[in-house]
Amino acid sequence: MRSLPTGVDMAKATFTAAICVDGKEQEVGEFVNQGTGFAELEVRLSALQQSQGLEQIHLVVEPTGGYELALVVYAYEHGWLVSLPNPKQVRDWAKGIGRRSKTDRQDARCLARFAAERQPAPQQPLPNEVRELDSLLQRRHDLEQLLQQERNRLRDLGERPGVAAAIRPNLEQVISALEEALRQVEEALTQHLKSQAHLEQNRQRLLALPGVGVRNVLPLLVLLYRWHALTNGQGDTKGITAFAGLDPQTYQSGTSVHRRATISKMGNREMRRLLYMGALGGVRGHNPLHTFYHRLLGRGTPKKVALVAASRKILCWAWTIFSRQTTWDPLHFAHFAS
Repeated sequence: MRSLPTGVDMAKATFTAAICVDGKEQEVGEFVNQGTGFAELEVRLSALQQSQGLEQIHLVVEPTGGYELALVVYAYEHGWLVSLPNPKQVRDWAKGIGRRSKTDRQDARCLARFAAERQPAPQQPLPNEVRELDSLLQRRHDLEQLLQQERNRLRDLGERPGVAAAIRPNLEQVISALEEALRQVEEALTQHLKSQAHLEQNRQRLLALPGVGVRNVLPLLVLLYRWHALTNGQGDTKGITAFAGLDPQTYQSGTSVHRRATISKMGNREMRRLLYMGALGGVRGHNPLHTFYHRLLGRGTPKKVALVAASRKILCWAWTIFSRQTTWDPLHFAHFAS
């Protein structure tokens, strides 16, 4: 099925669209980032689709802090194909073909060409209950950051001379309000899981894994659902490792230029941090992760590199359990700890 490759560069208030057909890029226009703008985009794309004799619209949008979500939902509702490529992947591709400009119009044209040449796989929409879970987790993360910032400011007051007397009670008031808001979000998370039995069942399965605990289990669960949607359930452990940015990358040129291997860091940075912290705790127990980690140390692998590998192992085990809807069995998974 031939589709109309459409690139969209998102901003908070507006978005810019372009298409690429037969190697020729064409701007579609700038639209307001709300329902009226989506409808206007649909009218213009439908006309272009019919004039080109194409059967489908393929929307390619870079994830941009959530600004793209309303348009993506609109696209799914109207039967469009949707791809959300990793921004680093697009930037690296653009550099490879010599694209250096950085404007909204140029970015939209670049995404359209990326869609036409690379033909990224369309992904299925996340279930609504998973999107709601993701939004609650993001709100929790935001509140935790704000709360930590205000607590740091309160702690530092004692070291600063000449601070107005009203500042301390004001900070304490804000901290109290943030704590209450965080408590409400935590309660909403609990109620959401109670109302969605399959989410709670998957959460319980993941909690049995070494390195998975209450702090990282729900973000990990959302990541697994995202990879499932992106690959239509056909993804493998190697792919999800790259999706999370934990895939190893080597640098070698000829016989004399070598650099230490690293990871791509193309995925969600916060998720990598959570997996790494989970690995720190997981390798301390008597489990296959402990065996895997110490086997690497025995081979001379540096501790930090071994912990990154342990993070990767946690993710692979989690995908296996999630995709197969099975339960954690240390004896069964022990032979994978190599």
